[in-house]
Amino acid sequence: MNEPIILLIIGIIIILILVFLFYPGKGIIARVKRSKNASKKILIEDALKYLYNCEYNQVVCSLNGVAGNLSISADDATDIISKLESLGLVDAKKNELVLTPDGRSYALRIIRVHRLWEKYLADETSISENEWHKKAEEIEHMLTPEQANLLAAQIGNPVFDPHGDPIPSENGELPIKKGKLLTEMQPGEFANIIHIEDEPYAIYSQIIAEGLYPGMQIRMIAVSDKRIKFVANGEECVLSPLIAKNITVGIKKLEKKISENYKTLSSLKVGEQGTILGIAKSLRGQQRRRLMDLGIVPGTKIEAELESVTGDPVAYRVRGTTVALRKQQADRIYLEG
Repeated sequence: MNEPIILLIIGIIIILILVFLFYPGKGIIARVKRSKNASKKILIEDALKYLYNCEYNQVVCSLNGVAGNLSISADDATDIISKLESLGLVDAKKNELVLTPDGRSYALRIIRVHRLWEKYLADETSISENEWHKKAEEIEHMLTPEQANLLAAQIGNPVFDPHGDPIPSENGELPIKKGKLLTEMQPGEFANIIHIEDEPYAIYSQIIAEGLYPGMQIRMIAVSDKRIKFVANGEECVLSPLIAKNITVGIKKLEKKISENYKTLSSLKVGEQGTILGIAKSLRGQQRRRLMDLGIVPGTKIEAELESVTGDPVAYRVRGTTVALRKQQADRIYLEG
């Protein structure tokens, strides 16, 4: 191959590389810039969320707090706060960071999307509750306010997310914080769980592993500096104060009060019958609709008909049909006492 042809081929290759790198809007350089801008936008919005949560919980917020929450260096946190100040979203005082009205409004828009998406995942999909928060953190930076309003309308304009957190309205309004911490209950008191904090994830996972959920009725047995002991769904639970502080309770009027000694469907022995009182709020979305379609609704008679060799699942007779349910499901179906 002669030299001119080789030079021509090399020239074409160089041109293709340059186009690949610098093509307007679609080249590698443009994509990297978009990625960096998107990452900075996410950090800015996450910082606003953190500042709002500090304000809502009446906690003083500092630069180090922002750095720790976002898992970034103090220098990067300083850059983020400086950007927020230049945008008129944050007022950096001597010892604390304070949201401006515009910053508070922006933060509430992000929080609204996050909690709406969690509610959507809980009620409309079969995605595990351990995944709701993570997936909502991804979508919160993507939806516009208009798209959030359409989502809210689609799922019935809910007021609370599945963890019991209030969902900001379209205008950024939030109900007054109510309830008290589980650790503040007195022995013998009854309450309903009204909120479970979903951060940090490690603590939230332990609470979920105990089968606790918003709407559950509990009775306190003992409170100490070392452990919190209470009854939930007829079973004794013991939590450390560190974990229990992530649960908020309150006395709420029940549509039909469930007594301390109520029964669950799983307590029926083969041949025994019961009358369905209700389904736990923790059974949501497709699982809940399936049970109701099978006739598992308040007032319906149900009988334990057949137990598998392992004892799980169990076949139940309801409205002339036999259905097999796992113990995890039967534990969340209540019977009249």
